[in-house]
Amino acid sequence: MRYLISFCGLLLVFGLAFLVSKNRKEIKYKNIILMLVIQFLLAAVLLNTRFGYTLIKGVSNVFDRLLEYASAGVSFVFGGLANEGEYSFFLNVLLPIVFISVLIGILQHFKILPIFMKWVGWLLSKVNGMGKMESYNAVASVMVGQSEVFITLKKQLAKISPQRMYTLCASAMSTVSMSIVGAYMTMIEPKYVVTAIVLNLFGGFIISSIINPYKVDENEDILTIEDEEKQSFFQMLGEYIMDGFKVAVIVGAMLIGFVALMALINALFDMIFGISFQEILGYLFAPIAFLMGVPWAEAISAGGIMATKLVTNEFVAMMSLGDVANTFSTHTLAIISVFLVSFANFSSIGIIAGAVKGLNEKQGNVVARFGLKLLYGATLVSILTAIIVGLII
Repeated sequence: MRYLISFCGLLLVFGLAFLVSKNRKEIKYKNIILMLVIQFLLAAVLLNTRFGYTLIKGVSNVFDRLLEYASAGVSFVFGGLANEGEYSFFLNVLLPIVFISVLIGILQHFKILPIFMKWVGWLLSKVNGMGKMESYNAVASVMVGQSEVFITLKKQLAKISPQRMYTLCASAMSTVSMSIVGAYMTMIEPKYVVTAIVLNLFGGFIISSIINPYKVDENEDILTIEDEEKQSFFQMLGEYIMDGFKVAVIVGAMLIGFVALMALINALFDMIFGISFQEILGYLFAPIAFLMGVPWAEAISAGGIMATKLVTNEFVAMMSLGDVANTFSTHTLAIISVFLVSFANFSSIGIIAGAVKGLNEKQGNVVARFGLKLLYGATLVSILTAIIVGLII
Protein backbone atom coordinates (compact mmCIF):
# COMPACT_ATOMS: atom_id res chain seq x y z
CA MET A 1 0.00 0.00 0.00
CA ARG A 2 2.84 2.39 0.89
CA TYR A 3 4.40 1.91 -2.54
CA LEU A 4 1.07 2.52 -4.28
CA ILE A 5 0.60 5.80 -2.38
CA SER A 6 4.14 6.94 -3.26
CA PHE A 7 3.55 5.99 -6.90
CA CYS A 8 0.44 8.21 -6.86
CA GLY A 9 2.68 10.92 -5.41
CA LEU A 10 5.04 10.57 -8.37
CA LEU A 11 2.13 10.86 -10.79
CA LEU A 12 0.96 13.98 -8.96
CA VAL A 13 4.41 15.63 -9.21
CA PHE A 14 4.69 14.94 -12.92
CA GLY A 15 1.06 15.93 -13.46
CA LEU A 16 1.52 19.28 -11.70
CA ALA A 17 4.67 19.95 -13.73
CA PHE A 18 2.93 18.93 -16.98
CA LEU A 19 -0.02 21.17 -16.10
CA VAL A 20 2.10 24.35 -16.35
CA SER A 21 4.38 23.16 -19.17
CA LYS A 22 5.07 25.86 -21.78
CA ASN A 23 5.64 23.55 -24.74
CA ARG A 24 4.59 19.94 -24.17
CA LYS A 25 5.65 18.87 -27.65
CA GLU A 26 9.29 19.64 -26.82
CA ILE A 27 9.41 17.48 -23.65
CA LYS A 28 12.25 14.94 -23.95
CA TYR A 29 10.66 11.91 -22.32
CA LYS A 30 13.63 9.59 -22.89
CA ASN A 31 16.00 11.90 -21.03
CA ILE A 32 13.48 12.33 -18.19
CA ILE A 33 13.05 8.56 -17.79
CA LEU A 34 16.83 8.08 -17.86
CA MET A 35 17.36 10.71 -15.16
CA LEU A 36 14.56 9.25 -13.04
CA VAL A 37 16.21 5.82 -13.22
CA ILE A 38 19.53 7.42 -12.26
CA GLN A 39 17.85 9.05 -9.25
CA PHE A 40 16.48 5.72 -8.01
CA LEU A 41 19.85 4.03 -8.53
CA LEU A 42 21.74 6.78 -6.72
CA ALA A 43 19.27 6.75 -3.82
CA ALA A 44 19.56 2.96 -3.54
CA VAL A 45 23.36 3.07 -3.61
CA LEU A 46 23.70 5.95 -1.14
CA LEU A 47 21.11 4.73 1.37
CA ASN A 48 21.04 0.93 1.06
CA THR A 49 24.56 -0.27 0.24
CA ARG A 50 27.85 -0.64 2.07
CA PHE A 51 29.54 1.49 -0.59
CA GLY A 52 27.01 4.28 -0.05
CA TYR A 53 27.45 4.08 3.71
CA THR A 54 31.24 4.28 3.35
CA LEU A 55 31.01 7.19 0.90
CA ILE A 56 28.63 9.21 3.06
CA LYS A 57 30.62 8.37 6.18
CA GLY A 58 33.73 9.68 4.43
CA VAL A 59 31.99 12.92 3.42
CA SER A 60 30.59 13.29 6.93
CA ASN A 61 34.01 12.75 8.49
CA VAL A 62 35.52 15.41 6.23
CA PHE A 63 32.92 17.95 7.29
CA ASP A 64 33.22 16.91 10.94
CA ARG A 65 36.95 17.56 10.76
CA LEU A 66 36.42 20.88 8.96
CA LEU A 67 33.94 21.94 11.64
CA GLU A 68 36.52 21.03 14.29
CA TYR A 69 39.07 23.27 12.59
CA ALA A 70 36.46 26.01 12.26
CA SER A 71 35.64 25.75 15.97
CA ALA A 72 39.28 26.52 16.79
CA GLY A 73 38.92 29.94 15.16
CA VAL A 74 35.45 30.50 16.64
CA SER A 75 36.63 29.59 20.13
CA PHE A 76 39.63 31.90 19.86
CA VAL A 77 37.39 34.89 19.09
CA PHE A 78 34.22 34.02 21.00
CA GLY A 79 35.50 31.63 23.69
CA GLY A 80 33.57 32.06 26.92
CA LEU A 81 30.70 33.91 25.24
CA ALA A 82 28.36 30.96 25.75
CA ASN A 83 27.97 29.36 29.16
CA GLU A 84 29.86 26.12 29.54
CA GLY A 85 27.79 23.14 28.45
CA GLU A 86 25.28 25.27 26.56
CA TYR A 87 24.79 25.11 22.79
CA SER A 88 24.99 28.27 20.71
CA PHE A 89 23.40 27.98 17.26
CA PHE A 90 25.26 31.01 15.91
CA LEU A 91 28.68 29.88 17.19
CA ASN A 92 28.37 26.17 16.41
CA VAL A 93 26.29 26.15 13.22
CA LEU A 94 26.62 29.50 11.44
CA LEU A 95 30.13 30.79 12.09
CA PRO A 96 31.85 27.65 10.67
CA ILE A 97 30.43 28.84 7.31
CA VAL A 98 33.30 31.38 7.31
CA PHE A 99 35.93 28.61 7.22
CA ILE A 100 34.09 26.57 4.57
CA SER A 101 33.86 29.74 2.45
CA VAL A 102 37.64 30.16 2.71
CA LEU A 103 38.22 26.62 1.43
CA ILE A 104 35.91 27.25 -1.54
CA GLY A 105 37.84 30.45 -2.27
CA ILE A 106 41.15 28.56 -2.29
CA LEU A 107 39.78 25.94 -4.70
CA GLN A 108 38.47 28.76 -6.91
CA HIS A 109 41.76 30.68 -6.78
CA PHE A 110 43.79 27.70 -7.98
CA LYS A 111 41.25 26.94 -10.77
CA ILE A 112 40.36 23.55 -9.31
CA LEU A 113 36.64 24.22 -8.91
CA PRO A 114 36.09 25.85 -12.34
CA ILE A 115 37.65 22.87 -14.13
CA PHE A 116 35.62 20.41 -12.06
CA MET A 117 32.36 22.29 -12.62
CA LYS A 118 32.92 22.65 -16.35
CA TRP A 119 33.69 18.97 -17.00
CA VAL A 120 31.01 17.56 -14.72
CA GLY A 121 28.56 19.95 -16.38
CA TRP A 122 29.62 18.71 -19.81
CA LEU A 123 29.10 15.09 -18.70
CA LEU A 124 25.64 15.89 -17.30
CA SER A 125 24.61 17.58 -20.56
CA LYS A 126 25.00 14.19 -22.29
CA VAL A 127 22.45 12.71 -19.89
CA ASN A 128 19.87 15.46 -19.48
CA GLY A 129 19.60 16.56 -23.11
CA MET A 130 20.08 20.20 -22.13
CA GLY A 131 22.76 22.69 -23.00
CA LYS A 132 26.24 22.88 -21.51
CA MET A 133 25.37 26.14 -19.78
CA GLU A 134 22.40 24.63 -17.93
CA SER A 135 24.43 21.62 -16.83
CA TYR A 136 27.40 23.71 -15.73
CA ASN A 137 25.11 26.08 -13.84
CA ALA A 138 23.54 23.25 -11.81
CA VAL A 139 26.93 21.97 -10.66
CA ALA A 140 28.27 25.47 -10.05
CA SER A 141 25.21 26.35 -7.93
CA VAL A 142 26.12 23.53 -5.55
CA MET A 143 29.75 24.60 -5.39
CA VAL A 144 29.59 28.39 -5.12
CA GLY A 145 25.97 29.22 -4.20
CA GLN A 146 22.70 30.32 -5.78
CA SER A 147 23.68 34.00 -6.02
CA GLU A 148 27.38 33.73 -6.81
CA VAL A 149 26.88 31.30 -9.70
CA PHE A 150 25.48 34.04 -11.94
CA ILE A 151 28.69 36.06 -11.56
CA THR A 152 30.53 33.30 -13.43
CA LEU A 153 28.07 33.73 -16.34
CA LYS A 154 27.80 37.52 -16.36
CA LYS A 155 29.39 37.86 -19.84
CA GLN A 156 26.50 35.86 -21.29
CA LEU A 157 23.58 37.05 -19.16
CA ALA A 158 22.37 39.66 -21.67
CA LYS A 159 22.12 37.02 -24.43
CA ILE A 160 20.32 34.31 -22.43
CA SER A 161 16.69 33.70 -23.46
CA PRO A 162 13.91 33.77 -20.80
CA GLN A 163 13.45 30.00 -21.27
CA ARG A 164 17.08 29.24 -20.46
CA MET A 165 17.04 31.82 -17.66
CA TYR A 166 14.22 29.93 -15.96
CA THR A 167 16.18 26.67 -16.03
CA LEU A 168 19.33 28.35 -14.69
CA CYS A 169 17.41 29.91 -11.79
CA ALA A 170 15.47 26.70 -11.09
CA SER A 171 18.75 24.80 -10.69
CA ALA A 172 20.04 27.46 -8.30
CA MET A 173 16.89 27.27 -6.14
CA SER A 174 16.69 23.45 -6.15
CA THR A 175 20.21 22.91 -4.83
CA VAL A 176 22.17 24.15 -1.81
CA SER A 177 25.60 25.71 -1.50
CA MET A 178 28.55 23.66 -0.25
CA SER A 179 29.41 26.53 2.11
CA ILE A 180 26.40 25.69 4.32
CA VAL A 181 26.35 21.91 3.92
CA GLY A 182 28.37 21.58 7.12
CA ALA A 183 25.74 23.64 8.95
CA TYR A 184 22.99 21.32 7.68
CA MET A 185 24.92 18.28 8.88
CA THR A 186 24.82 19.57 12.45
CA MET A 187 21.00 19.63 12.28
CA ILE A 188 20.01 16.53 10.28
CA GLU A 189 21.73 13.27 9.43
CA PRO A 190 24.60 13.71 6.90
CA LYS A 191 23.37 10.82 4.75
CA TYR A 192 20.14 12.67 4.03
CA VAL A 193 22.01 15.88 3.21
CA VAL A 194 24.32 14.16 0.71
CA THR A 195 21.48 12.15 -0.86
CA ALA A 196 19.26 15.22 -1.26
CA ILE A 197 22.03 17.24 -2.93
CA VAL A 198 22.69 14.53 -5.51
CA LEU A 199 19.03 13.75 -6.23
CA ASN A 200 18.01 17.41 -6.41
CA LEU A 201 20.62 17.97 -9.10
CA PHE A 202 18.86 15.52 -11.42
CA GLY A 203 15.41 16.43 -10.08
CA GLY A 204 15.97 20.04 -11.14
CA PHE A 205 16.69 18.88 -14.69
CA ILE A 206 13.63 16.60 -14.73
CA ILE A 207 11.11 19.19 -13.54
CA SER A 208 12.59 21.97 -15.70
CA SER A 209 12.47 19.63 -18.73
CA ILE A 210 8.72 19.25 -18.19
CA ILE A 211 7.76 22.78 -17.13
CA ASN A 212 10.11 24.60 -19.47
CA PRO A 213 11.18 22.43 -22.44
CA TYR A 214 13.09 23.98 -25.32
CA LYS A 215 15.72 23.20 -27.94
CA VAL A 216 19.22 24.58 -27.60
CA ASP A 217 20.97 25.59 -30.80
CA GLU A 218 24.47 24.11 -30.75
CA ASN A 219 25.83 27.33 -32.22
CA GLU A 220 24.42 29.27 -29.26
CA ASP A 221 25.49 26.73 -26.64
CA ILE A 222 28.91 28.24 -26.01
CA LEU A 223 29.92 28.33 -22.38
CA THR A 224 32.02 31.33 -21.45
CA ILE A 225 32.91 31.34 -17.78
CA GLU A 226 33.84 34.69 -16.30
CA ASP A 227 37.18 34.59 -14.53
CA GLU A 228 37.39 36.37 -11.22
CA GLU A 229 39.41 39.54 -11.13
CA LYS A 230 43.03 38.58 -10.56
CA GLN A 231 43.84 38.90 -6.90
CA SER A 232 46.73 37.94 -4.72
CA PHE A 233 46.23 34.87 -2.57
CA PHE A 234 45.78 36.90 0.60
CA GLN A 235 43.39 39.36 -1.05
CA MET A 236 41.27 36.38 -2.06
CA LEU A 237 41.38 34.99 1.49
CA GLY A 238 40.20 38.29 2.92
CA GLU A 239 37.34 38.51 0.43
CA TYR A 240 36.06 34.97 1.05
CA ILE A 241 36.39 35.35 4.82
CA MET A 242 34.19 38.44 4.66
CA ASP A 243 31.76 36.77 2.25
CA GLY A 244 31.42 33.77 4.59
CA PHE A 245 30.87 36.04 7.59
CA LYS A 246 28.21 38.02 5.70
CA VAL A 247 26.36 34.77 4.88
CA ALA A 248 26.52 33.68 8.53
CA VAL A 249 25.23 37.04 9.78
CA ILE A 250 22.48 37.24 7.12
CA VAL A 251 21.26 33.72 7.91
CA GLY A 252 21.40 34.54 11.63
CA ALA A 253 19.41 37.75 11.12
CA MET A 254 16.81 35.94 9.02
CA LEU A 255 16.46 33.27 11.70
CA ILE A 256 15.93 35.88 14.42
CA GLY A 257 13.25 37.59 12.32
CA PHE A 258 11.50 34.46 11.04
CA VAL A 259 11.55 32.50 14.30
CA ALA A 260 10.27 35.51 16.26
CA LEU A 261 7.58 36.24 13.65
CA MET A 262 6.49 32.60 13.58
CA ALA A 263 6.26 32.59 17.39
CA LEU A 264 4.11 35.75 17.30
CA ILE A 265 1.80 34.42 14.56
CA ASN A 266 1.44 31.06 16.33
CA ALA A 267 0.54 32.82 19.58
CA LEU A 268 -2.04 35.06 17.88
CA PHE A 269 -3.68 32.15 16.05
CA ASP A 270 -3.69 30.07 19.23
CA MET A 271 -5.29 32.93 21.17
CA ILE A 272 -7.94 33.67 18.52
CA PHE A 273 -8.65 30.27 16.97
CA GLY A 274 -7.27 27.86 19.56
CA ILE A 275 -4.83 26.39 17.03
CA SER A 276 -1.36 27.54 15.96
CA PHE A 277 -0.57 28.83 12.48
CA GLN A 278 1.90 25.98 11.90
CA GLU A 279 -0.78 23.44 12.80
CA ILE A 280 -3.10 25.01 10.20
CA LEU A 281 -0.32 24.80 7.62
CA GLY A 282 0.24 21.22 8.72
CA TYR A 283 -3.35 20.32 7.81
CA LEU A 284 -2.95 22.01 4.41
CA PHE A 285 0.29 20.19 3.58
CA ALA A 286 -0.65 16.86 5.22
CA PRO A 287 -2.04 15.33 1.96
CA ILE A 288 1.24 16.14 0.18
CA ALA A 289 3.26 14.62 3.02
CA PHE A 290 1.01 11.54 2.86
CA LEU A 291 1.62 11.14 -0.89
CA MET A 292 5.35 11.50 -0.23
CA GLY A 293 5.13 8.34 1.89
CA VAL A 294 4.58 9.78 5.37
CA PRO A 295 2.05 7.76 7.43
CA TRP A 296 -1.17 9.74 8.00
CA ALA A 297 -0.63 9.70 11.78
CA GLU A 298 2.52 11.78 11.24
CA ALA A 299 1.42 13.69 8.13
CA ILE A 300 0.01 16.78 9.89
CA SER A 301 3.14 17.37 11.94
CA ALA A 302 5.34 16.68 8.88
CA GLY A 303 3.21 18.97 6.73
CA GLY A 304 3.70 21.81 9.21
CA ILE A 305 7.47 21.47 8.91
CA MET A 306 7.27 21.39 5.11
CA ALA A 307 5.14 24.54 5.10
CA THR A 308 7.50 26.24 7.55
CA LYS A 309 10.36 25.67 5.13
CA LEU A 310 8.36 27.14 2.26
CA VAL A 311 7.27 30.33 4.02
CA THR A 312 10.47 30.92 6.02
CA ASN A 313 13.63 28.95 5.16
CA GLU A 314 15.22 25.54 5.57
CA PHE A 315 17.09 26.46 8.77
CA VAL A 316 13.88 27.38 10.61
CA ALA A 317 12.26 24.16 9.36
CA MET A 318 15.26 22.05 10.43
CA MET A 319 15.04 23.57 13.91
CA SER A 320 11.33 22.66 13.99
CA LEU A 321 12.18 19.14 12.84
CA GLY A 322 14.72 18.82 15.63
CA ASP A 323 12.00 19.62 18.18
CA VAL A 324 9.75 16.74 17.02
CA ALA A 325 12.24 14.31 15.45
CA ASN A 326 11.85 11.80 18.28
CA THR A 327 8.11 11.54 17.53
CA PHE A 328 8.70 10.55 13.90
CA SER A 329 9.47 7.11 12.54
CA THR A 330 12.80 6.63 10.78
CA HIS A 331 10.94 6.49 7.46
CA THR A 332 9.21 9.84 8.02
CA LEU A 333 12.40 11.45 9.32
CA ALA A 334 14.23 10.45 6.13
CA ILE A 335 11.49 11.82 3.85
CA ILE A 336 11.16 15.17 5.62
CA SER A 337 14.94 15.58 6.03
CA VAL A 338 15.65 15.32 2.30
CA PHE A 339 12.69 17.58 1.52
CA LEU A 340 14.26 20.35 3.61
CA VAL A 341 17.64 20.32 1.83
CA SER A 342 17.07 22.97 -0.84
CA PHE A 343 16.65 26.73 -1.22
CA ALA A 344 13.01 26.38 -2.33
CA ASN A 345 11.30 29.10 -0.30
CA PHE A 346 9.80 32.56 -0.89
CA SER A 347 12.89 34.46 0.26
CA SER A 348 15.00 32.75 -2.43
CA ILE A 349 12.91 34.43 -5.14
CA GLY A 350 14.17 37.82 -3.97
CA ILE A 351 17.73 36.57 -3.45
CA ILE A 352 18.05 35.15 -6.97
CA ALA A 353 16.24 38.01 -8.69
CA GLY A 354 18.37 40.52 -6.79
CA ALA A 355 21.60 38.71 -7.67
CA VAL A 356 20.75 38.65 -11.39
CA LYS A 357 19.49 42.25 -11.35
CA GLY A 358 22.77 43.39 -9.85
CA LEU A 359 24.53 42.01 -12.91
CA ASN A 360 21.90 42.76 -15.58
CA GLU A 361 18.79 44.78 -14.74
CA LYS A 362 16.74 43.52 -17.68
CA GLN A 363 17.35 39.86 -16.85
CA GLY A 364 16.67 40.58 -13.18
CA ASN A 365 13.20 41.82 -14.13
CA VAL A 366 12.67 38.67 -16.22
CA VAL A 367 13.53 36.49 -13.23
CA ALA A 368 11.23 38.50 -10.92
CA ARG A 369 8.30 37.95 -13.32
CA PHE A 370 8.52 34.15 -13.17
CA GLY A 371 9.47 34.07 -9.48
CA LEU A 372 6.40 32.16 -8.26
CA LYS A 373 6.67 29.64 -11.10
CA LEU A 374 10.31 29.21 -10.12
CA LEU A 375 9.33 28.38 -6.54
CA TYR A 376 6.58 26.07 -7.81
CA GLY A 377 9.10 24.04 -9.84
CA ALA A 378 11.75 23.95 -7.10
CA THR A 379 9.18 22.72 -4.59
CA LEU A 380 8.18 19.92 -6.97
CA VAL A 381 11.88 18.96 -7.13
CA SER A 382 11.98 18.64 -3.31
CA ILE A 383 8.79 16.57 -3.31
CA LEU A 384 10.15 14.30 -6.06
CA THR A 385 13.37 13.70 -4.11
CA ALA A 386 11.41 12.95 -0.93
CA ILE A 387 9.16 10.44 -2.71
CA ILE A 388 12.13 8.61 -4.22
CA VAL A 389 13.86 8.37 -0.84
CA GLY A 390 10.59 7.16 0.72
CA LEU A 391 10.37 4.38 -1.87
CA ILE A 392 14.00 3.32 -1.46
CA ILE A 393 14.61 3.50 2.28
